[in-house]
Amino acid sequence: MACKKTSKSVASKASKLLKDSRTSKTTKTVAGSALSQRQPKHTHKKK
Repeated sequence: MACKKTSKSVASKASKLLKDSRTSKTTKTVAGSALSQRQPKHTHKKK
């Protein structure tokens, strides 16, 4: 199975939804899930 990651634009929108107090609990759950699938900005290389 292919490993898929959330795009930068989707992650940005999800982040805004999580910060908005008017966002429903269900929407925040989905947004959090999307962010958890985002590839980390910094990857540490093994020496």
